[in-house]
Amino acid sequence: MSVRIDKGRLGVGLDMTPMIDIVFLLMIFFLVATRLDEDARSLDVVLPQAAAARPLTSRPSELVITIDRDGACFVGSRPATLEEVRLLLRQAAADNPGMQTVVVRADEDTRHRHVVAVMDACAQAGIVDYQVQALTDDAAVAGEGPPASTDPGGATP
Repeated sequence: MSVRIDKGRLGVGLDMTPMIDIVFLLMIFFLVATRLDEDARSLDVVLPQAAAARPLTSRPSELVITIDRDGACFVGSRPATLEEVRLLLRQAAADNPGMQTVVVRADEDTRHRHVVAVMDACAQAGIVDYQVQALTDDAAVAGEGPPASTDPGGATP
């Protein structure tokens, strides 16, 4: 009994090369796209500790305002004056009415008046969902961990 091989079907198959190329292109795209979010948090500030701080559970569309120890404001990673911050907050509130989130990151050695000025600018712009970011006690002891944020209780207009 002889075995018969159908030579017409041996070379037929699914070519995986284009699919692998697409997967690598998608991986590169997502790696580049996720780097953009880190720019706002790359400024070197020492966050103060807060016992009642909660870790962020989700990242909605948020505007990050960083205040360094000298009181200089940064929106994302771009320097801005307080008046520019006010204008950006008004524009953000107009673009996302009732849904805009603002995270204020201030160095622990900055003067409190700078933080209050940014919080006041949020209230004047009609943004009620703003948070002041701080390290939890556990993260401060370990020297690492995700930043936490505190809700500005009573800061809503």
